[in-house]
Amino acid sequence: MHLRTHPRRHRWQLRTKARAAAGALALSLGLTGLAGTAGAAGPTSAAGPAAAPGDVVTAAPTSFHPLPGQPTGTKAWHITYRSTTATGAPDVVSGTVIVPQDGRTGPRPLVTYAVGTVGLADQCAPSAGFPRGTTVEGNLIQLLTQRGWAVAVTDYEGLGTPGPHTYAVGRSEGHAVLDAARAALRLPGAGLAPDSPVGVMGYSQGGQAAGWAAELHDAYAPELNLKGTAAGGVPADLLKATEFNDGGIGAGLVLMGAIGQDAAFPELDLASYLNDKGRNMVAFLKQHCVTVDTAAGLFKRISDVTVRNPMKEPDWQRALHSSDLGTHAPDRPVRVYHGTKDEIVPYESAVLMRAAWCSKGATVDWRPMPQGGHGSSLLAGSVPAANWLADRFAGRPAAGNC
Repeated sequence: MHLRTHPRRHRWQLRTKARAAAGALALSLGLTGLAGTAGAAGPTSAAGPAAAPGDVVTAAPTSFHPLPGQPTGTKAWHITYRSTTATGAPDVVSGTVIVPQDGRTGPRPLVTYAVGTVGLADQCAPSAGFPRGTTVEGNLIQLLTQRGWAVAVTDYEGLGTPGPHTYAVGRSEGHAVLDAARAALRLPGAGLAPDSPVGVMGYSQGGQAAGWAAELHDAYAPELNLKGTAAGGVPADLLKATEFNDGGIGAGLVLMGAIGQDAAFPELDLASYLNDKGRNMVAFLKQHCVTVDTAAGLFKRISDVTVRNPMKEPDWQRALHSSDLGTHAPDRPVRVYHGTKDEIVPYESAVLMRAAWCSKGATVDWRPMPQGGHGSSLLAGSVPAANWLADRFAGRPAAGNC
């Protein structure tokens, strides 16, 4: 397996968590409920050449509702845009751009927002839930638009577009987050300028994606006027997260993660490790969203669904470690927050990520959440994280606490 970064700009081609516990976990991870199609009208091709990451391929009017029918005073577009896979190949990703209709003229800050786990099926994509008001993190996104900020929300690779979802594959997620920002800045009618200040925000899977966007910015999207990244509940070491959740309440996420790795790196050949129960489970997980998937996977072990454990194999370990965070210092300030009693994502992994970034000279604002669990830390940390981004947008210097 050859893991490589994206080559510089050139001609691209299109390639195409009992049940109550499950419900609570789904909320904490950022559930997108079952929803219909995102676009209120058929997509129309964006004008101009589409030849590089961040170029808009299609754009169609849609709507953004945190709750069913709830007005938000925003204008929204469902978009598809060019991005890059974990192995450096061109792909197309879908997402949503949301702009407040508040009478403000001229450029405004943009947050490229990475949602937590939603599931593996296309109907789970954030853009599919926004028109119906079934995306739980929509309430947190609305808090950003109420500040007058535009928001770009990626669906990630393989959600809402052809091909499987590369769930929890960090490099692919980071590309998708940065390219969503690029696409929003280039979207006709959004009213954003190429040098608009940009912030990155995400929690859980979204925290992983945000962390990767922070690490990739200087090499992959240096032209973005990135002011800072707020990342919470970050699964910075997938192998540790797998061991932590095997047989626990987050066991369904383990198999979902294996499916995501196999989607990004087909040579891993997940199918060859599965028993009959595992094959049935994989087919089920691919057709449903996170509430159902997590309930179905409660307390299962890897040994229940495999003939041998792929996580013990060198190629699988290399793939998982290719999503480790902490190997490269973000070139812009980062805020990291994590519950000390997180029952899904190991707190210790975030501690090590913070230490690694600090040792490499990054500006890190580290905010442990005492006694915080995974869901409670999402809710408690979101507004302070947005306040931190507001300070960055206002040009106030960031003070790390390494």
